[in-house]
Amino acid sequence: MSKKLKIGIFGFGVVGQGLHDIIITKNLNLEIVKFVIKDPNKKRTLAAELFTTDKDVVLDDPEINTVVELINDADAAYQIVKKALTSGKNVVSASKKMIAEHLEELIALQKEHGTSLLYEGSVCGSIPIIRNLEEYYDNELLHSISGIFNGSSNYILSKVYNEGLDYDTALKQAQDLGFAETDPISDVGGYDSKYKLIIAVAHAYGVIVKAEDVLNIGIQNLSPYELQYAKEKGIKIKLVPVAKELDDKHVAMFVLPKFVKQSEFLYNVDNEYNGVVVQAAFADQQFFFGKGAGGHPTGSAVLSDIAALRYDYQYEYKKTSGVKDLKFTNDIELAIYLRYDDEALVEALSFDAIYERYYSGDFKYVIGKVKLQNLIAQQQHIANSKAFVAFAGELSDVQLATI
Repeated sequence: MSKKLKIGIFGFGVVGQGLHDIIITKNLNLEIVKFVIKDPNKKRTLAAELFTTDKDVVLDDPEINTVVELINDADAAYQIVKKALTSGKNVVSASKKMIAEHLEELIALQKEHGTSLLYEGSVCGSIPIIRNLEEYYDNELLHSISGIFNGSSNYILSKVYNEGLDYDTALKQAQDLGFAETDPISDVGGYDSKYKLIIAVAHAYGVIVKAEDVLNIGIQNLSPYELQYAKEKGIKIKLVPVAKELDDKHVAMFVLPKFVKQSEFLYNVDNEYNGVVVQAAFADQQFFFGKGAGGHPTGSAVLSDIAALRYDYQYEYKKTSGVKDLKFTNDIELAIYLRYDDEALVEALSFDAIYERYYSGDFKYVIGKVKLQNLIAQQQHIANSKAFVAFAGELSDVQLATI
């Protein structure tokens, strides 16, 4: 029999309201005691007595046994989640940045205090990828995980490619729909996708990686030239995080725009939808598809975690707590497309091989193989010169760098 949950929810934004909308349609053994909000003057759709601005009203209430954290401030989220776990309360969170930056400590806190932190809603919205990595693939050898993890950037790329909108118009639409923040750099710069990838990799491979060690290059330098190139080649541009096991000792991770062929699952993942491709040794290739942005899709994932806590569900972190032979590395080679103006950037990247090169007026690009370490070293140069980089190869071709 399920236990009664008394819940305190931090945040009543898009996801918080979406969660509430779903909960009131269900007959579940739970009660929302209080919402903690930042702005007491903002007009709310629920009774005023349900809201407070004092976090300790929830965190110090012994009757509240479950905390749901749905705020945008990663530092404040960390303090909330840490105090809740150490106070004996179970937690559900959708804060991918906070979880990625503190995952090792959060795992230790759960073990020390016998509490549970669930965060399905933090990775790919409505797609249940964490639970599948944790349970279904617990004994599976995973060759790679890749996909579209950010609905905001995918919405923008879909609009510019499919409807011919310019980048700024598509971004404004994404912001108006609540898919992108006022400052969109986390989404379009690949940071959001990177945080989600780090969380997924911890469950897939048992490797916990610091965010600053993982390369992320986004779509903010996208130009009409890339769209012209993609349409001529019959491919699409998607922002794709990648994790690949290179051998029995190394796993690599990066986030880059990718040229996606029509034969690939991700080609037809458009607008705010997400898609995750898992390449496994025994199950072969499997594809997960669903909405990755919006209050109700993410709210449904949060509710799934809340419902699991009624039966004392916990992540076991089986691969994280196992024998740690697998290590993260950036010492890999991969094929990239580089659209550039500054010839010095091409020299600095020191291509190991060049497959194609094109000059025409203002449009210059080169396709070839580079070391990921060189991309990392030149990341600021790429940004400053407004160059555009895309992964132009196959996952099977990503390999350890040769000296």
